[in-house]
Amino acid sequence: MNDDYLRRVEGVREPDPTLGKNYAPHEPAIVERVPAAPEEEAKAEPAAKPPKRQRVVLADPRSKNAPTLRARVELEEQTSWGTLLINDLVKRQLRTGFMLAGIVLVVLGAFPLAFYLSPGFAGLRVIGVPLAWLLLGILPFPLLLVTGLVYNRLAERHERDFVDMIES
Repeated sequence: MNDDYLRRVEGVREPDPTLGKNYAPHEPAIVERVPAAPEEEAKAEPAAKPPKRQRVVLADPRSKNAPTLRARVELEEQTSWGTLLINDLVKRQLRTGFMLAGIVLVVLGAFPLAFYLSPGFAGLRVIGVPLAWLLLGILPFPLLLVTGLVYNRLAERHERDFVDMIES
């Protein structure tokens, strides 16, 4: 028991002395002969006349689609030029988003500032409801909806311009 413990502690594992002993006798493998393949007829058919060679042209090098193909390949292979085109599209989309977000922030931020600077404007009532509540509670929803629609339209226009640039 002590010897077994020391073997485990030191990390050295000795092979089991019973390994490889008491094998059951095995029989040798049986090899069967495979019949020979039938001989092919000595007569070979006369060689047919080879077909006339034709040149296969995948695209006319003078076609207008060559730059389109090149641009698409550049985009698919993610070369530096393709990456530059994609980054330009992303920058245009980002610039549009920041511009519209800035407009929304200016419009919605102007109301509290106007109410603070002009207490008379803050005291106005429409149908018994303070104007501040109407402007700050109801106006943001249509404003955000219209802003989202405008952004969607501009983003689609940027993407159409990008596709037109690639295809022309």
